[in-house]
This record gives sequence, C-alpha cells and structure tokens, in this order.
Amino acid sequence: MSWLLAFVGFAALIVLHELGHFLAAKAVGMRVERFSLFFGPLVLKRRWGETEYGVGVIPLGGYVRITGMDPREELPADVAPRAYYRQAPWRRIVVIAAGPTMNVLIAFVLLFAIYLGHGKAVATNTVEQIERGSPAAQVLRLGDRVLAVDGVRDGPETLRAQLARHTCPGGARKDGCEAARPAVLTVQRDGRELVVRARPRWSAQDGRPLLGFAFGARLAGVSAGRAASLSVSRMWILGRDTVGAVVRIFYSSKARKEVSGVVGSYEVARESFEFDTVQAIFVIAVISLSLAIINLFPFVPLDGGHIFWALAEKVRGRPIPFEVIERAGALGFVLIILLFAVGLTNDIGRLRGEGFGLR
Repeated sequence: MSWLLAFVGFAALIVLHELGHFLAAKAVGMRVERFSLFFGPLVLKRRWGETEYGVGVIPLGGYVRITGMDPREELPADVAPRAYYRQAPWRRIVVIAAGPTMNVLIAFVLLFAIYLGHGKAVATNTVEQIERGSPAAQVLRLGDRVLAVDGVRDGPETLRAQLARHTCPGGARKDGCEAARPAVLTVQRDGRELVVRARPRWSAQDGRPLLGFAFGARLAGVSAGRAASLSVSRMWILGRDTVGAVVRIFYSSKARKEVSGVVGSYEVARESFEFDTVQAIFVIAVISLSLAIINLFPFVPLDGGHIFWALAEKVRGRPIPFEVIERAGALGFVLIILLFAVGLTNDIGRLRGEGFGLR
C-alpha cells in the first residue's frame, strides 16, 4: 500500500503543478495543445475541444504543451495570435509562475492541515532522552521532571538558558571541557522532589554547554490563524535551507553527497507512509515546496528560466533572440542533468547501503 500512496502523492504534485500552467494559460487566452501526465508516448489519450489529455509511459514528470513555445514555429493564421511567444511578457510570466505557485500552495495546505489537525509540538520539562556517558546519565532518569536549574523555575527554554551560563574555567570553549561549577537541578521523581548536581560539558557542535539530555514534547492545539502563521514560518525555513543546499552543491563535496533525486524522494515518501501518515504528509509538503523552489532557478528548461527571459524582454523593450535563449538553455540543461545524475547516484548508494534514515 505504501508504494501506491507514494505514487499517488507524487502524481498529485505533478498533475497540480501542470494544472497551474494549464489554468493560467487558458485564463490569459493561450492555446493549450496537450496536457500530459508523465513523458513519452501516450498510452491513454482523449481530446476535449482543442486540448488533448493523456498519460505517458515514463513516470518521471508531466507537461503542458502550449502552442508557439518555439517562436520559429509556423502556425496557421487563426492560431498564431494565441501562441505563447505572441503574448506580452506579463502573460507568459503568469502562465509559467502558476506551476511553482501551485506547489507552494500545496505545501501550505498540507502543513496547515498538519498544524490544525495535530497541533504544534511544545517542549515539556520531562526528560525523554539521556545520552550514554553524559553528566546527565549520572544523576537523571527517563521520566524525571526538571523543575528548576540553580533555583530558576520555568519552561525548557529558560532552563536551557540557565544551563548555558555554566562555562568552563576561564571561559574556555574546548570541546568536552567541564563547567567550573556544577548546575543544581531540582527534579521531580516518583512524586518526590530531589536536588542533584552535574557539571555541563562544552559542546563544540552545539556551541554551548550541555548536560546530555533532551526534554520531551507534547502536541498543543492551535487556532486556524496560528496554524497558518506556523505553516508560513516553516515554509520560509524549509525554502531557505533548500536554496542553501543547492548553492552548496557547487563547492561542497559533503553537500553533493546529501543530494537526493526522484528515486530518493519517492523512497522517503514511501517509507514515511509505512511509518507514520502525518510524517508522510509532511514529506510530501517538503517535496512540493522543494520542487517549486528548484523550478524557479533561472535556467531553461526550468520555469525560472522562462520567467527570467520574459523579464529580460520586458526590460529590454523587445524580444530576446531565440538563439540566445537556446544557448543559455543548453548550459541550464547540462546543470540539471548533472544535478539529476548526482541525486540518482546518491539514491542508488543509499538503497544498496544504509537506507534513508527513517527507521
């Protein structure tokens, strides 16, 4: 069942992305010749009006074919006025941007549904994890409720901040060095309050002193407005991280090893459906947002490339020679193929090796 659910999820992202292009093209008066789910020869097809709808044999995407995407194409006189390159730049931008916009909208709707239906994870004062060999392992137990640190009583963030005040002797920041003085923790265990002491250790990775334990969390319900706000905030963070990851690919071998392609994204979605439906919906939202962002990079044949050249035409005041667009598009095509190859290679390695880290 997980294979089918993941396939349906991916197919929905493709169909809705292309539906965005399709509806926008119809809205501004362009002529749409074909709406296809997947690539290659059509195994199913039917014509309604001037548009042919079909399903291809290669399940790697989809497309909307609009008349006149090549300005050198000879068109009948009754069709030519509705061709893509006969339209004003703003109309072309609207049509091309509609696909990524649909993916952004999908991501928002899915995240909104998660927050509204399941709430937001809120940290509690209960100890949920303890790192083996850490200072916390000597004095805390799973299920303990940390009431105060050095007499300061409040929520997890305040308690973490108080622990961070315990610096190494002389203010040193050497990884693993112990704090000059121990932290005094008041904990509730089996209905009794206890006072324990432990010296935090500086963590170079986290950039602060740690005792080596993690607080638990609970789900708290949120209003529709709060759910919308949380969704936008999460999308901003995910979008920023996606752009940063793509940029790092060009100069970091470590970043290149972390890239996933279509196969990896599909497998992560499939495993998520086996593990937890909410997590699977979150994964689909992340994939949808990532598709939107990557599609907006200014390289033809990506949507962002078409938008870039339409804007360039608007600024220039006259059409850009199509030969220039083609030459630039060749570079963009090479970059896309390289990115696809890196992602596919990594995905194959993960399938053969350690997997995708969901279990």
